[in-house]
Amino acid sequence: GKKTRSGKGHAAPAQAAAGTENTNPPSAAELKAADFSGTYACTGQDALEGPYTGTVKLTRVDAHSTGNQGSYQFTLEVPGYGLYSGEAVSDGTMMAMHFALADQTTRDYGTGIARFIRTKQGKWMFNKFYYEPEFKGGNHGSELCVQQ
Repeated sequence: GKKTRSGKGHAAPAQAAAGTENTNPPSAAELKAADFSGTYACTGQDALEGPYTGTVKLTRVDAHSTGNQGSYQFTLEVPGYGLYSGEAVSDGTMMAMHFALADQTTRDYGTGIARFIRTKQGKWMFNKFYYEPEFKGGNHGSELCVQQ
């Protein structure tokens, strides 16, 4: 068959989130060594509480990470709501997160799942969907977070 040069004649797929144009999936070597540790600026949309901003901090726990699977300490600080802490695990570019507000009287805790990609500037970013089974009878939302 006829060989074509990389990138010629192929349109880049449209991206759903603003600011994610021209991103490339991480290489196998990058994934194996992927460390998503860092501080992320987040904008969220909560089904019950509406729009919000927050700061996520991820810290890789090397003793419990192997290959492309990572273990992390997780915190999310949301002004006006408080500090949510928990843990997260990654497998490739997917990450599951458990989080809970320190004040448990609100039953404000849940689980999220996120997919990581690189921005044009080489920073990690993730889009997270979360579910809170007991907060005000049940809740969900999403966040877009960019590494600082």
